[in-house]
Amino acid sequence: MKRISEDICFIQGQDEFIPDSHVYVVGRPATHDLTLVDAGLVGKGNYKLNSIKKLGIDTRDITRIIMTHTHFDHIGCLKEITSEIPHAELWLHRVEAEELESGDDRTVYGMEMFRAMCTSQYGIPRDAFRFTVNRKLEGGEVLSLGGMEWQVLHIPGHSAGSIGLYNPAEKALIAGDVVYADYAIGRFDLHGADGRMHRDSLFRLAELDVKLLLPGHNRIMTDVQPGYIAETARQWENYLI
Repeated sequence: MKRISEDICFIQGQDEFIPDSHVYVVGRPATHDLTLVDAGLVGKGNYKLNSIKKLGIDTRDITRIIMTHTHFDHIGCLKEITSEIPHAELWLHRVEAEELESGDDRTVYGMEMFRAMCTSQYGIPRDAFRFTVNRKLEGGEVLSLGGMEWQVLHIPGHSAGSIGLYNPAEKALIAGDVVYADYAIGRFDLHGADGRMHRDSLFRLAELDVKLLLPGHNRIMTDVQPGYIAETARQWENYLI
């Protein structure tokens, strides 16, 4: 866990048998209006909350949780986190918000075989991922979050409701699982995924001026070279059909 800048904190996922997503806290501390981006794997709630506190952040200042998407490794410990910060609103893209509210957890698990493994290994009950969503995002919004402006980008492909958050001032992109470091991308074979949409989303991200790439997994990039995302898209585009 560390401060990437005065207004962006990084809490690294703790991977085990199943990956655990990174979490980011964004916003100027003096505003007492902080945003948690993503949650993480089942059982990681205490780790994420304790990491936030070790950074000197009062969890009462976290006013919302924005999900880049709702796969199991990103949403698994959401209830663990909201049990301590029940005042925090939940924001995510409309497509996956409507699924959660209706009790449709196909995006959470991605495939039936993975659902069976997770429910058995973790003892997860039915409707464990039914949530009320306070704000349904569409993409195109400019959000004022703790004194910072973040553009919401709908970047489907890894999942139908994947979003990215881009802050032009710091040239920071929170990309979820659409693009990683080392010319890697997220998988595109799960429920709601689409290879062609993933390709288009990569080329859309390539148009941004990004110096700070904050993905959902693997290492962060603090000095992204011009053309990196475009080159990643080119390396993968023949597979994304």
